[in-house]
Amino acid sequence: MEPGGLEPAGPGSPARAPITHAIRVATLGEAWLAAAGLVLREGRPARWGTEATQEVALLTIAVGEPDPDDELIGRLGDPAWLAWMRANFRTPGAVAELGGADSYARRLRDHAGTGRDQVAWLAARLAADPGARDATITTFQPATDTTYIPCISLIDAWAPDGRVQLVVYAHSLDLGKKAYANFVELAALQREIAAGAGLPPGGLVIHVKTAHIYEPELDAMARLVEQTAAGALSPRDADIDGDPATRTRVG
Repeated sequence: MEPGGLEPAGPGSPARAPITHAIRVATLGEAWLAAAGLVLREGRPARWGTEATQEVALLTIAVGEPDPDDELIGRLGDPAWLAWMRANFRTPGAVAELGGADSYARRLRDHAGTGRDQVAWLAARLAADPGARDATITTFQPATDTTYIPCISLIDAWAPDGRVQLVVYAHSLDLGKKAYANFVELAALQREIAAGAGLPPGGLVIHVKTAHIYEPELDAMARLVEQTAAGALSPRDADIDGDPATRTRVG
């Protein structure tokens, strides 16, 4: 395979096509560790800006029972990162660690400063038509997003089986630091939308362009994945925590 995840083209071969990956699991914690394990096993050297990463490109993560109170994430995740992401998704304002960029909460509930509550619109769209296939919102604000592009940029909800599924596009997920906190907040958002639509919540699907682990976290994540698989890990053993105020990356 060539760099960039492309199958090499040769005489008589089909047109070169990007290689995709898929993970299907029951819980958010399993999704986090499965994705991290995939990056550790099959990831290729890459970079985000000037920082070295190991990445898997074009990953789809499907979670059957996304719970914002996921037991595994609650046990192994860092409380500071979980609190930072919770504020990002639930408190409208600017995020100092991201250069003053708008929080997800502002993007979702006061999009581009227009007063438009996209979450309320999404719930109302499904309440009016549970079969809608176009209940889609975005966190991207092209007029002002110049130096920071939100990792999660598109959120789509539908209820093909009578339960609200959330389908998300993320240009990147940092599996060594923030991804599990993203998962928790997306699941909480999904439940809010489902309640507003008067429907039960269903599965969560996240399409990720680059799923990666930054080089400084590779060893810690390798220990976390290995020890969790062996059932030998106590909470906090892997030392994946850190102060979001000083160690927040944009991708």
